[in-house]
Amino acid sequence: MKKKVVLAFSGGLDTSFCVKYLKEDLRYEVHTLTVNTGGFDTTELKRIEAHAITLGSASHKTVEETRNYFDSVIRYLIYGNVLKNNTYPLSVSAERMSQALAVARYAKEVGADAVAHGSTGAGNDQVRFDMVLNILLPGVEIITPIRELKLSREAEISYLKGKGVEMNFEKAQYSINKGIWGTSVGGKETLNSLGMLPEEAWPTQVTKTGSETISLTFEQGELKKVNENEFSHPVEAIHHLQSIAGPYGIGRDIHVGDTIIGIKGRVGFEAAAPMLIIKAHHALEKHVLTKWQLSWKDQLAQFYGNWLHEGQYLDPVMRDIEAFMTSTQQNVTGVVHLELHPYRFQVLGIESPYDLMSGKFGKYGEMNLGWTGDDVKGFTKIFGNQVSIYHQVKEEVESEKHRLKS
Repeated sequence: MKKKVVLAFSGGLDTSFCVKYLKEDLRYEVHTLTVNTGGFDTTELKRIEAHAITLGSASHKTVEETRNYFDSVIRYLIYGNVLKNNTYPLSVSAERMSQALAVARYAKEVGADAVAHGSTGAGNDQVRFDMVLNILLPGVEIITPIRELKLSREAEISYLKGKGVEMNFEKAQYSINKGIWGTSVGGKETLNSLGMLPEEAWPTQVTKTGSETISLTFEQGELKKVNENEFSHPVEAIHHLQSIAGPYGIGRDIHVGDTIIGIKGRVGFEAAAPMLIIKAHHALEKHVLTKWQLSWKDQLAQFYGNWLHEGQYLDPVMRDIEAFMTSTQQNVTGVVHLELHPYRFQVLGIESPYDLMSGKFGKYGEMNLGWTGDDVKGFTKIFGNQVSIYHQVKEEVESEKHRLKS
């Protein structure tokens, strides 16, 4: 009997090569799996399945992972207001974790002898996939034909044509990866340190002008409503918000970051809904959380985002941090108002029953209601007491040194 291999399949050139190579050169029974994390519609998924079967896949399965992706990953990126290098909402790196986990589950389900993916040897995804698969499928072989054979695009095309494969071999000018938490865009402008993607490169074109005011309603840190529209799951709210804000060109930027393998890279991205949600959520938190809740959450969230980016989702410390961040969301309830403009947005303010900026306790810079001037005098004396002692002791020691020298 032939050995079974589960191949993570997107339907592009690399994974199309993998089907033929695994089946005809390595003699595996190939089972293709497409994991949808919000980037494919029904028509695209049907096209991908038909292409896999035409290539010779023994079976093809599509796993709808979008809601689970939110529940297990995106939720905590929102709780932590995670933007890598203060810019990037981890659109692709977070998505790859969810996809790798789904591949591992399916490989166990079908009793696969091996798993395969189409990563090259030049990026982060090879590490993310390999680590998850090594941890969850110990002893199961991982096959990466593109990486192992060091293939060029031209070599892949020549091989597939030689096998009689008919598909669109024209390389798109821009490489686009779409998911619910943002779309990455790569092209010649991102290969160097200077250059911005042109207007036509962005998947969502700017068609809205003027301005528009919207409101986002959060309950315990979770997005429940966009304007007056209430949703049963945040995934639905994200899609709706993206349809409103995407045509403004909001959330476009270029991320510059350090890869897991030690080189720096640039990638364009558009993420209108993620950027609005993160900034609105953070604005609400600044009103309802205490100083030290905000401080510790920022530190742990930065670590969480970096560790997720580097493929370490399965480290148990990630569950510990998720528990902490979930605890911080108990009072993160309220409405955030935003104003949208072409290419930008502004947070107008918040309304929340947990708002710590309550006028009952005083108004910053104007008057206080909870203390007197004498209270402040005593407080400042005590609050600076240790530093005062330090400087007095230091001055006495230095005076004594000066006296002895003279």
